[in-house]
Amino acid sequence: MNQQHLDILGTDEWRRTLEERALPFAFGPFGPDALGGDVLEIGPGPGMTTDLLRARVPQLTSIELDPALAAALHHRLAGTNVDVVEGDATAMPFDDDRFTGTVTFTMLHHVPTAELQDAMFREVARVLRPGGLFVASDGMARDELAALHDDDIYNPVDPATLPARLAAAGFRDVDVESNHLAWACRARV
Repeated sequence: MNQQHLDILGTDEWRRTLEERALPFAFGPFGPDALGGDVLEIGPGPGMTTDLLRARVPQLTSIELDPALAAALHHRLAGTNVDVVEGDATAMPFDDDRFTGTVTFTMLHHVPTAELQDAMFREVARVLRPGGLFVASDGMARDELAALHDDDIYNPVDPATLPARLAAAGFRDVDVESNHLAWACRARV
């Protein structure tokens, strides 16, 4: 992630956007309680969503690819209900059927290819317990978002492709909604 992007993700304005708009939209008819007691967060970055989630779920594991972001988050959240793991969500170091729920917010566009996104979806299906809920959301492809990702990965997901892609990864009951700014999906294994 470039510095401009990281700076935005640390603002009070971004926190309010997440808390008041992004997370309620992502969860849709569900709330964080629907995730169960052992939740996996993929791609927390600097941890703004982690902070919001950890107050709402009993146990949260956050997997972050970037070593510096993972180390900073691990240090900041030591002694809390969050376990931060440095790792790749396309090949996670977790047992099958480990988590009751999995979330990822405004992160998928940082995964460089559709093939790697699909590998991540398969891994999420693998580590979720039967009946486990996957909640994901991200922004719609827009020029202003592309500009924010100068010298950074920007590979937006077309929400129209998600039902087939998630079904191929092993999900069922896939629900996708979108508007001009964002998309959200909920699915179960």
